Amino acid sequence: MADLALLNLTEALEALEKGTATSVALTEACLARIETHNPSVNAFIRLDAEEALKAAQESDRERKAGRLKGRLHGIPLAHKDMFDRKGKVSTGGSKILQDRVATQTSTLLERLDAEGAIDLGALNMSEFAAGPTGHNVHHGDCRNAYNHDHISGGSSSGSGAAVGARLVFGALGSDTGGSIRLPAAFNGLTGLKATYGRITRHGAVPRSWSLDHVGPLARSARDAALIYQAIAGADPRDPSTADQPAVGGIPFEGGSVRGLRVGVPSEKDLATVDPQVRDALEASLKVLEGLGAVLVPVNLPDLKPIYFTAETIIKSEAGAMHREWLRTRPQDYAAHVRVRIEAGLAIPATSYIDALRQRSHLTAAFLSDVMGKVDVLHLPTMPIPVPKIADTNVEGAGGEKVLELVGRITQFTRPISLLGLPAVTVPCGFDTAGLPIAFQLVGKPFAEARILVAADQFQQKTDFHRQAPTIARTAS
Repeated sequence: MADLALLNLTEALEALEKGTATSVALTEACLARIETHNPSVNAFIRLDAEEALKAAQESDRERKAGRLKGRLHGIPLAHKDMFDRKGKVSTGGSKILQDRVATQTSTLLERLDAEGAIDLGALNMSEFAAGPTGHNVHHGDCRNAYNHDHISGGSSSGSGAAVGARLVFGALGSDTGGSIRLPAAFNGLTGLKATYGRITRHGAVPRSWSLDHVGPLARSARDAALIYQAIAGADPRDPSTADQPAVGGIPFEGGSVRGLRVGVPSEKDLATVDPQVRDALEASLKVLEGLGAVLVPVNLPDLKPIYFTAETIIKSEAGAMHREWLRTRPQDYAAHVRVRIEAGLAIPATSYIDALRQRSHLTAAFLSDVMGKVDVLHLPTMPIPVPKIADTNVEGAGGEKVLELVGRITQFTRPISLLGLPAVTVPCGFDTAGLPIAFQLVGKPFAEARILVAADQFQQKTDFHRQAPTIARTAS
């Protein structure tokens, strides 16, 4: 019998609708894979198997009676361990919060519950979302679904590894500097960072309130869109959310990129990109061009000022949020996390205020000078092949060399987070080690539908997103 967990989310929904699968069967398939493969990828911090099976049984009863809750009715998901569920512990990947029991449920989990999704539990993550690699000294390092010697990406490490290894059909993550897009890219997934304010953060452990975004990691653009449509929209419990209506239908059927102006950075802008990644990016542009997109050369501004403005804001806000714990429980942080957060305490208030003011100028200039000439911007997600866990361990030996490598990981993602623009990561190839390569499409504010349709059109012509890792192929 075929392994139901190898279906993508859209296919699983179709199986439920046709009656060829039940929610219980889908949930059992995911739990079986978790039992077999989670010890090697270390994606789950908490597994709520019994509760999930009970919810799946109820879901099947409701479907049989014609009482569907919503568009995700009966689909097993799991989420980064930063979203509060009343009565459950949300650790934020830390030791400090390991005994904190939530007193209310986050808006996002409430919305997914209302759509009928089944929650399997909480996924591993970088401590307090502070790191792009997936290292965690408290819960163990998360491992890449395609090669366990390599990083899963962070900070939504468990979300990337779990969906990539086909343990669940989709997951929520957060993105302050690339933490949805990077683990999605490293694990062969589609990851969506929506426009800042498009998705609520109520009930989520914060990293940096001015830059935190939330969004889905899934196996295709259509899968990601299903989760995005379920969670997007204004929330009175989160005043940072934009006054935008809930998401309607995204026009995948009959969608087209014909005439879409795709911005392509100059050779100078991509000088740091590894040749393997460059080859995959160029091939992806040829696919889009073959679909009728118009490639438009653009010159990017120097991304360093955008990058370091984000760095100032993140460190300042993290320092403010953690000030009391840094004073009373410094020993309970991983050393590299504590050092990064403590640095924010040394940043003058004037520098933080300047960074906030500079952010608006940088965003206006980018929208005018780059996005004003195109409909979407095509960028690498990461400029190098996926590194090994040992080579990016900042708690180990290596010093400046390791820090430089870790810094390169977010070269093209952190600036987009500061600008607050929507971006979707799309698999577009594999390196010589068999690890995924991806590009990201950046859109104008609230143009999520446009970038998702473009990503879907690419995926209709390619199969990179369908090439499951060996762990998934050999488990059925």
